[in-house]
Amino acid sequence: MSSYGQFCPVALAAEILTRRWTPLVVRELLCGSTRFNELRRGVPKMSPSLLSKRLDELVGAGVVRRHEEPKGRGRTEYRLTPAGRELTPIIEAMGVWGKRWVGGDLDAEDLDVDLLMWDVRRRIDSSEVPKTRTVVHFTFRDCPEDHRDYWIVTAREEEVDLCLMDPGHTVDLMVRTDVRAMTDIWMGRATFAEILRRRQISLRGPAHLRRSFPRWLGLSVFARVEEPTVGQA
Repeated sequence: MSSYGQFCPVALAAEILTRRWTPLVVRELLCGSTRFNELRRGVPKMSPSLLSKRLDELVGAGVVRRHEEPKGRGRTEYRLTPAGRELTPIIEAMGVWGKRWVGGDLDAEDLDVDLLMWDVRRRIDSSEVPKTRTVVHFTFRDCPEDHRDYWIVTAREEEVDLCLMDPGHTVDLMVRTDVRAMTDIWMGRATFAEILRRRQISLRGPAHLRRSFPRWLGLSVFARVEEPTVGQA
């Protein structure tokens, strides 16, 4: 890795943490992803080869520990070391600053539906969902036909699955929306009720699921960060 040639701790930390994609890889590790394919789903626009390179760099820097399963199992996990876990407030502060001062007007290229749905999956409140298996089919009408459908499969107190192909189960709730509207809900820029009133989202299914869905649909950890008003910006 290139060096700034300075003894300053800020420079030394920046040599590791400011390389392209590195903070996002650390973000995914802090969010609980440990497998290579899990990490890829959190950074879908990052090439596998670059992800592998960045993980190697983080391992070499002592930020990440690579854990190999016994021979023949074919499973490798990546976990943060104490040095890596100490980055938690730094990554969180970057997110707060980004939401408050940078993220007000998102360009179309910033609206990543794959990341959005991966984030939605991990923030589903499993204590609020029905006890039995429930399948929610999301359709994003502004996405290409071969890239607009996602299925969330969940049940009370069980792990939530996100499927990119029809899992073959009966769909209990159908959600039709567009990426920007769902991103606005996720980031706390508009409430679910507001988006519903604007007819930017529609729900089709039993009444009890339509009523409860907004409660078990979690929001971004940065959703409550207040953005400056026009006069403050």
